[in-house]
Amino acid sequence: MFRPLVKLALSIPLTLLLPLIAGNATASTDPQSAGLFSDAGYRVDRYRSPTPGQATGAVTVDTKAMEELIKDEPALVIIDVINLEFRHNRFLQTEPHHSLPSAHWLPNTGQGELNKDWHDYLINNVRQLTDNDQDQPVAVLCKSDCWLSWNAVKRLSESGFKTLYWYKDGVDSWQNAGLPTQPADPIQPEFTAQHQNNN
Repeated sequence: MFRPLVKLALSIPLTLLLPLIAGNATASTDPQSAGLFSDAGYRVDRYRSPTPGQATGAVTVDTKAMEELIKDEPALVIIDVINLEFRHNRFLQTEPHHSLPSAHWLPNTGQGELNKDWHDYLINNVRQLTDNDQDQPVAVLCKSDCWLSWNAVKRLSESGFKTLYWYKDGVDSWQNAGLPTQPADPIQPEFTAQHQNNN
């Protein structure tokens, strides 16, 4: 079984890890970050900008580690949280979205502020995909330098999921490495018209 935490700890000097951990812990209190984070610590603006080295409750994996994780963890559930416009009870997809093989696309769930419907859409789908086993490994991604996946990992961690991986490099790095992708279809939520404000 693949143990990225052990591999990362052995391969990365502690002097390099400490700034990453410290950077994550102080992200929401940095004066330059004022207005970018909610009171709960979620990123709420400028989603495509440099991200910290760690996400709450997760092991950060790069493209090589993600490739190994997919190979070594057959029970891995991959969640893609890239946004997609949602109107009139359906997603408006105008072009194909390519993601990692076997990824499940849960759009709009990485936003910093979610109403209850979108929050439940994320948590309930991940519970279903893991057969309600909060120890089952789950990897979350969007694009490189994208806070949407960072937010989603934090949200899953706070909801009790214990074996989380943050693929910080994202699907664009996966594609740039020449690795295979496949078209992904968003999982359709069951919302009523008055709860469609997260686009």
